[in-house]
Formats: sequence, C-alpha cells, structure tokens
Amino acid sequence: MQAAGGGAGAGAGIGTAHRRRLREIWRSAGWPCQDLIEVELLAAGLLQRQRDGDGRETLRVSDAGIALLALTLQGNRNARDPHEALVARVAREMQRAGRVVWRGLSLRAKVGSGDAAAWAMAMPDVFSIRHTTVEDHVEPVAHEIKVRRADLLADLRRPEKGEAYRELSSQCWYVLREGIGTADEIPEAFGVMCARESALEVLRPAPRRALKLPFATWMALARSAPEPLDDEAQGRLGAPHGASY
Repeated sequence: MQAAGGGAGAGAGIGTAHRRRLREIWRSAGWPCQDLIEVELLAAGLLQRQRDGDGRETLRVSDAGIALLALTLQGNRNARDPHEALVARVAREMQRAGRVVWRGLSLRAKVGSGDAAAWAMAMPDVFSIRHTTVEDHVEPVAHEIKVRRADLLADLRRPEKGEAYRELSSQCWYVLREGIGTADEIPEAFGVMCARESALEVLRPAPRRALKLPFATWMALARSAPEPLDDEAQGRLGAPHGASY
C-alpha cells in the first residue's frame, strides 16, 4: 500500500462517514470491518493493512490519513470558535444582568399534548435564572446562538426543538451573528438579538410568561456547575433586574 497514495486527492470523495471511521480506527486496535467505507479508505491511501506475527490483519491510519484527520480537526475548531465566542459573550451579559448562568445543559422537556405528547431533550446554548430565593421570580431564560445561516435554517425546520425550549423558559431568544438572518424569519414566540461587534442589539423582545421550573430541571441545575463569575459580574449579582434578555 502506498502511504503517499493519499497525496493531492486524498480527500476526494471522502465524506463524514469516512472521516468518522478514520477516527475510530485511530483510537482502536484497528480490526477491519471489511465494508465499502473501508475499501474506499484503503483505495484512497488513508488506511494501510498490516499483519502481525500470527498472520492477523489489522488496519492503521496512514500518514495521509493522519493529515486528513488534522485538517478535519482544524475545520471543526474553526467552525466552533465563533459559536463558542458568542456563547461566552451572551453568558457574560446574563451574569452582568444579575443572573446565574449555565452553558451546555441537557434538559428534558415534555412537548405536545394528549396522545402526541413526548419527551424531548432541550440543549440551549445558554440557560439562566435570576439570582433570587423566591421561586416565582427566577424567570428562566434560554438563548440559542447561531453564527451560520445553515444552522439557523436547520433549527427553523425543527419546531419541536423550540417547543422544548419554551416548556422550560419564561423567555426564549435567538441570538444571530450579524448578517445570517432577520427577525422576520424567527417564529414570534422567540425574541431575536443581533450580535454586532459593539453590542447585542435587540431586534424583537421575547414574549414573557410566568413559569415555575419543574423539579427535574432543578435537579439538573443542581448537578451542573454554573458559569464561573468574572469580577464585573460578581459585583452585579443580586442587583435589581433591569432589561431582561
């Protein structure tokens, strides 16, 4: 097998499933599956066959395969970095508004009604509650962050995702990177913000409704560490709650 066989065209015709298999083989002992994905990876020079002293065949990722994995990793990081930066920015703004903030929560929500009711997982990018000891005043808020138009459109094609957020929040917001969408595209049940370089601009306020958090949500919050406070946010905790996001 030519280790350099994946030269200039190593990535041609190689998709997500191929990259996933490469990662799996890189992390494993390399036992072959002998399926078509493997055949294509071998033909592209991204995998190599080898035999041990007992004649057992295993697979190893070639130098070309390692280079492709590195490119894929960098591409994933480049895609995540703007998103993670905006998530962190929104989280800080919520802290400065006197709220306790969580990132990356997985919460169960019951969506639908009657025979169509079902449990769904809600994973808002930012989830926050007011810093208060009065249960009726916690005002849980969910923020969903979008930095790419393709991700926004994919979300809008899944109304059950937004329904899960609304079941757990008194307000729900979409925060859009400038230029990827407009408020008119977002359902009216959500508030919309535009993340400009200078500020988070409210394009449409989020409807507010009274909501008590379910006990299961309280337990999920108790098991998860909230965002650590920066010095500025620490000074604002417990301050009167002004404009709510």
